[in-house]
Amino acid sequence: MADELSKKYYRIGDVAELMNLPQSTLRFWESEFSELRPKRTKKGTRLYTPNDIDILRVIRFLVKDKGLTLEGAKEHLRKNRHAVDKRHEVISRLKEVRNRLTELIEALDARQREK
Repeated sequence: MADELSKKYYRIGDVAELMNLPQSTLRFWESEFSELRPKRTKKGTRLYTPNDIDILRVIRFLVKDKGLTLEGAKEHLRKNRHAVDKRHEVISRLKEVRNRLTELIEALDARQREK
């Protein structure tokens, strides 16, 4: 997933927008998950790498989509990091396929209405 991100570093505002989460949530998760440690500038600005964003996506999946508590998400990451990554990746790809299929169906319906 990191391959779709083109920059080396992203500021917290950009990441919050990308993840559709408040910045405060990102800061809180940083304090809760040891895997998440964005770099900081001398002024303290957080700089997230594509890898950090992947970790955030997995955390978001576990907490928001699967409905786990933060403790449950931490446990999943500790025990099954690879399995969680794979599952998240598969679900993300399936969602992309579903969205694309929906777009195609809508385009076909619009074309049928034109005839």
